[in-house]
Amino acid sequence: MTRLARYGSEIRLRHDGEIAVRGVPHRIVHTGLLRGITETAVVDGCSVLRVSGMEEHVGRRIAAFLKKEARRDMEKLVAAHAARIGRPVRSLTMKDTRSRWGSCSWDGNLSFSWRIVMAPPQVIDYLAAHEVAHLREMNHSAAFWALCGELCPAMDEAKAWLKRHGSQLHAVDFS
Repeated sequence: MTRLARYGSEIRLRHDGEIAVRGVPHRIVHTGLLRGITETAVVDGCSVLRVSGMEEHVGRRIAAFLKKEARRDMEKLVAAHAARIGRPVRSLTMKDTRSRWGSCSWDGNLSFSWRIVMAPPQVIDYLAAHEVAHLREMNHSAAFWALCGELCPAMDEAKAWLKRHGSQLHAVDFS
């Protein structure tokens, strides 16, 4: 049985459903307004994700919001880690890959799965550090893992979180 199959049917997004943003569960609130932005808020002490537009487009609007948030997080984290090792990043792209969380090409192009934005911040940071470490070490040698650990001290915990919970991020159906 695949890890994804363990979670049964895909998680569908709807009003009063729930989705994690940076590891924090947010209750989905469909505002009923045709126009407006998708945004996080705290209402009566609870984290919510307000989504406007037609009800049948809630999933698509949440996906668009998460993609923007993921890009913003990754641009900031990648820039900080790349500056620490003195290596340039040529480009950064966000994709919806199921086979890997990120990749680094030999010429400095980094790609990430935008779904990582549903994980806790230390996991997002680990993914950024992992791919930036490949700018210096294009392998998974001891030197690579040492550099990755320097860039992200919570590396072991983040790797364990991804192993335990990563498949759940792919189980979310945004259609």
